[in-house]
Amino acid sequence: MDATHSDTAGITLGSTLYSFTNEFHSRRYDLEGLVREVAARNLGPGIEIVGFQSVRGFPVVTDAFADWFKGLIAETGLTPTCLAINADALIDRNRPMTFDESVAYHARQIEAAAKLGFPVARFQYAATPEVVAKLAPLAEKLDVRLGLEIHAPHSIDHPDVIAYRETYERVGSPYLGFIPDFGASARSVPPAYKDYFKWRGIDQGMVDHALEIWEEQMEPFKRRAKFLDWAKAKGHDEVHAVDVSIIFGLFSRQPLTNWLEIMPQTVHIHGKFYGVDETTGEDPSIDYEAILPIFVAGGYRGSISSEWEGHQVSDDNGFEKVAAHLAMERRILQRAVQPV
Repeated sequence: MDATHSDTAGITLGSTLYSFTNEFHSRRYDLEGLVREVAARNLGPGIEIVGFQSVRGFPVVTDAFADWFKGLIAETGLTPTCLAINADALIDRNRPMTFDESVAYHARQIEAAAKLGFPVARFQYAATPEVVAKLAPLAEKLDVRLGLEIHAPHSIDHPDVIAYRETYERVGSPYLGFIPDFGASARSVPPAYKDYFKWRGIDQGMVDHALEIWEEQMEPFKRRAKFLDWAKAKGHDEVHAVDVSIIFGLFSRQPLTNWLEIMPQTVHIHGKFYGVDETTGEDPSIDYEAILPIFVAGGYRGSISSEWEGHQVSDDNGFEKVAAHLAMERRILQRAVQPV
């Protein structure tokens, strides 16, 4: 185990550039600026990018751009971990992609991942198991592992995910795997969203009722519909109700130990978070103190991208948020490798 990983239980920590959406959208940083800032602030060594967000003309990647990007990564000493790709099944609003179109659409993006030096491509469940099965030989040829992001409100035992698990078993390729998103195992709705709803002037009673439904033991995909039906019956503002309903799609309550079922097929992790408490040094909404030791004990030795999604409801500095998150992760993982 080298020095880079000796204090993090063999896990590569790092950032996804998605965390810095505020900085990118404000045009204070371009792709090169973000990469250099990640390196300068020691927010690596791992680095993940979103293809369509970061690369102009994606999935077309020219030889010149690929050479420039790989040179930048080498110069900054970072390690490519994952390229996030899109399904975009309804990119044509008049009809969904055909099977062959979807295969070709994903193939171009996987080829881009290989060309840019990424060992993993994150794909979305809308790709369909059949399309991903068809892509397995290409993934093996290019040495790019494909990871289905398991994002709230999905869980490992949701029918959509079960279909992939069954397909993986049938295909038998080690290049097909999963990317857990820790937002699927939240313990509470993040304070940032509660603050945002208050700032928006949304009725507190409606917010409180949404939080009560979020806590209920029920199928996650049903919570949103139950809340919206209730809000409509009560005559609440429809726009506000839809705003509040975002909590049902971003955070769910899958038990932490459930991740063990797919641990051998985990190819990367999205360390989703919305803030680290300055006093306690902990994430108030996702129990990293419990979840990281589960992955260490389960034998995971891959990469984790710190993914701050608070930019949806906050103009805060993403670099500072990620720095706090990485410090928290390092502290927890260092404890996990210390002799008892």
